[in-house]
Amino acid sequence: MKNLFDDFSPISSKQWKQKIQFELNGADYNETLIWNSPEDIQVKPFYHKDEFSGVSNVNTKASEFRICQNIFVQDLEKSNIRAIDSINRGAESIRFTIENETIDIAKLLKNLPLEKVTLYFNLNFLSIDFVKKLDAIAQEKEATIFCNLDPIGQLAKEGNWFTTQEKNNFETLNSISQATTHVSFISINACLYQNAGANMVQQIAYSLAHANEYLNRISNLNKPIVFEISVGTNYFFEIAKLRALRLLFNLIAKEYDHNLDCHLLVSPTKRNKTLYDYNVNMLRTITECMSAILGGANAIAYLPYDAMYHKDNEFGDRIARNQLLILKHESYFDRVNNPADGSYYIESLTNQLAEKALTLFKDIEANGGFLKQLSEGIIKRKIQESADKEQELFDTGTEILLGTNKYPNKKDRMKDELELFPFVKIKPRKTLITPIIEKRLAEKTEQDRLKEEN
Repeated sequence: MKNLFDDFSPISSKQWKQKIQFELNGADYNETLIWNSPEDIQVKPFYHKDEFSGVSNVNTKASEFRICQNIFVQDLEKSNIRAIDSINRGAESIRFTIENETIDIAKLLKNLPLEKVTLYFNLNFLSIDFVKKLDAIAQEKEATIFCNLDPIGQLAKEGNWFTTQEKNNFETLNSISQATTHVSFISINACLYQNAGANMVQQIAYSLAHANEYLNRISNLNKPIVFEISVGTNYFFEIAKLRALRLLFNLIAKEYDHNLDCHLLVSPTKRNKTLYDYNVNMLRTITECMSAILGGANAIAYLPYDAMYHKDNEFGDRIARNQLLILKHESYFDRVNNPADGSYYIESLTNQLAEKALTLFKDIEANGGFLKQLSEGIIKRKIQESADKEQELFDTGTEILLGTNKYPNKKDRMKDELELFPFVKIKPRKTLITPIIEKRLAEKTEQDRLKEEN
């Protein structure tokens, strides 16, 4: 059978550029069609194989992502019922957030199909005994369990380490490493950096430097490391961000003979979510989840459209879960592996983000490492600088959030809808370092509008 493309001569990138320049009628090609991202990456109007250096060596499997339900554990019986109900409605993994170690874990997991559901435990404490209980359950039930322990993330977010009986948090982690065999227990809270306003290069580099502290300090680390990551609405950049992170982690982990791939647990960002015109949040989260899938997320923990101002509720959960069910079972996002591989644009973004992030990572390590820079306030200051730049773009209308700083509905009323306080909370306390603060872009605008409501 004849190939129809044989009738056409190949066109070089130079010829394409000449044609575009002609169509611009004298306008400057670079000024008109090339734009710079906040990461100082030049985005071109087209990408061509003439300028393509090859596919990144990164393993992304869109078909393997799992739908994850978040559950904050307060009432054991209600949390158990909610977990079972979520699984029956399509959730394939559960992320429990637990405040203290007195929780009866057997009661929490009663009647859950542990052999087929992945469990994540975000623990707001550090306890060898609690992790050993989970390890025993994982062994007995052949369950896949991730204990997302992240003392460095605790320090970054709260300003203090976990309180433990051991000399320090790393000593506790080493004890856990020796005492457990069936659970993964190290996690990196990279959501914090994105939600606080770090640009993508910073998010990748800080996440890797954060992980490198654990690789340096914990012996027998032979389980996958979980990266909890937030993604925004810059669709192709977010795909590339996840791919670049996985690529660089594998590169760094080899230096420690750690041959296991990282595990990406991805959530939509809170930073661009809004109170007013809140239904637009559904559009934001759906594209963010698409980026997560194509970027190779192992699991996606959805974010309900009303999570900023409503307590957990069945309707918000159902809508958010159904978004992922539609992507998986009706849009066929789970049918093709590596769908982004080979795209000149995405491959170019992946390589550029990886190169810039690796440069920043090396700079952090050359200047004492992540913990040193975190303790000295350097990491917080750099994130704040990026956040301020993004905030200025939002305040001037350059970065648009529909319904908030573009086409706002002045008739919206939200004062009576607030079940949760949706703004930065000030909690005075003594801390070792100044914590990194998460903040949404629209907070100031929303506070002003709430004051004006009748």
